[in-house]
Amino acid sequence: MSRFSVIIPLYNKEKDIFFTLSSVFNQTFKDYEIIIVNDGSTDSSVEIVKNLKSDKIHLFSKNNEGVSKARNYGVEKANSNYIAFLDADDYWYPNHLENINVLIETFPKHAWFASSYEKKHSHKLISPMYSPILEKEENWFGEVSDFFKYSFIDCLAWTSSICMQKEFYTALNGFDEGITHGEDTDLWIRAALKEKLVFSNKITAQHNLISSNRSSIVDMKNRNNLFFEKFEVEEEKNSTLKKYLDLNRYSLAIKHKLNDDQDTFKELSKNIDLSNLNKKQLFLLKQPRVILKLLLITKSVIENLGMRLSSF
Repeated sequence: MSRFSVIIPLYNKEKDIFFTLSSVFNQTFKDYEIIIVNDGSTDSSVEIVKNLKSDKIHLFSKNNEGVSKARNYGVEKANSNYIAFLDADDYWYPNHLENINVLIETFPKHAWFASSYEKKHSHKLISPMYSPILEKEENWFGEVSDFFKYSFIDCLAWTSSICMQKEFYTALNGFDEGITHGEDTDLWIRAALKEKLVFSNKITAQHNLISSNRSSIVDMKNRNNLFFEKFEVEEEKNSTLKKYLDLNRYSLAIKHKLNDDQDTFKELSKNIDLSNLNKKQLFLLKQPRVILKLLLITKSVIENLGMRLSSF
């Protein structure tokens, strides 16, 4: 049995999948299997995978039902005790699995693990994730005391940088298949409420924000968002969870306003404790759609020049 099962959902990523898989093959830690779930691709993604002819790859195909079902299906097929996720357009540095394995060896009784990552905003801008936990000494790793406190700007957990015990993932019922936007955030919250995350501030993965076939804000009305109601009881008792949820409400509210969905914008906004937002966020929340669109265009132009902008 391999140490890790690497789960890769695949849907129309012909321009990215070879590069992503190459980053897995280049891992210094070699004890893994790759479970690829073809989620109804209509391009040449599957042919590219088949042409690699690696005995580490196990390819399964199913009808297109979304990334959550694809990931859950992949975990069902996994033979390892530890599940590492990787999206088909993201990238691992060669030390990623080696670093995760150090966390497991050091904290064998813990159930989920993650390393720091960077974000590729444009061809000229790659920035490290931001969290106060990165201000600890270089190459720090350990148990995170408060997951939500350290995830207000960039979340400590991100799909392509985490690893979970299969038993823990199964006990959580995996990704919520009823959610089509925020399914990852939902899982991280449920996991953090059950067990402490073990984290390494060593950057070992890259989140590709400019890959092909990415979803955009234009289809927000057709998405099922994170069900915030799930956590009403917990957020009343946990102030950092409340702030974390409010920041996610804020982000979704802005996207729905941009998509001219005022009803959802108002529903999300009314449940935000405004004291959890900073001045920039409060300003943006009040702006009309046309101003937000202009600001979004400006943000894109500036990031293409190599500078990062955010409302944090």
